[in-house]
Amino acid sequence: MTGPPDQLPLESLAPRSPAPARTPEQLSLLGHPTPIRLPAELWLTWLTDQTVIARFEAKHYIRSPTRCWPWLGAVSSTGHGSFRAASLPGPSRRGTVPAHLFAYQLAHGVINRPGWSAAEDPVVCHTCDFHGCTNPAHLRLGTAAENRAEWRLRRHNPHGPLADVRGAAGRTRAIAQAIRAGLQADEPPDLIEKRIRATEAAGLPLTLW
Repeated sequence: MTGPPDQLPLESLAPRSPAPARTPEQLSLLGHPTPIRLPAELWLTWLTDQTVIARFEAKHYIRSPTRCWPWLGAVSSTGHGSFRAASLPGPSRRGTVPAHLFAYQLAHGVINRPGWSAAEDPVVCHTCDFHGCTNPAHLRLGTAAENRAEWRLRRHNPHGPLADVRGAAGRTRAIAQAIRAGLQADEPPDLIEKRIRATEAAGLPLTLW
């Protein structure tokens, strides 16, 4: 496996002299809409804007560092969180980005041109297999080919998130709904944890072992 693509730290993404012939871009893809290329500089403005960051932080549920941090906002057809970083003119959904991609870059800096098309394109992968997770500790850079291979390898695990009979989007929405209900009832974290575990278990297929 080749090394991970260059990442651009948030504090060091300054224009170079002479100016590059092509502006660094990356794909923003949610579900099955047309991919939109976003300049790395645009990502930088969002990832350093405290108002945008505050809106993002309010839309996921932070647990311990080892557990998944479920997304509580809008969900794409693939089960990934959808975060509206900004309202921009142009094609549909421009300015709305995958929540896990925002979370990864907020923690590690802007990734130079990730996308979800060719087999060797860099993507942000969930090591936990839960598409609605936004915990940076559960996210890593890989390739589209690696991501598909891991999905094929682990999707038959009857105890894993990929086996959820509700599908990836159904699982993300169900867990988010359980958390929101607990928060609205002003429940302590331990009771919300019980809600999460019960909701996770409710989607797993019945097995004989």
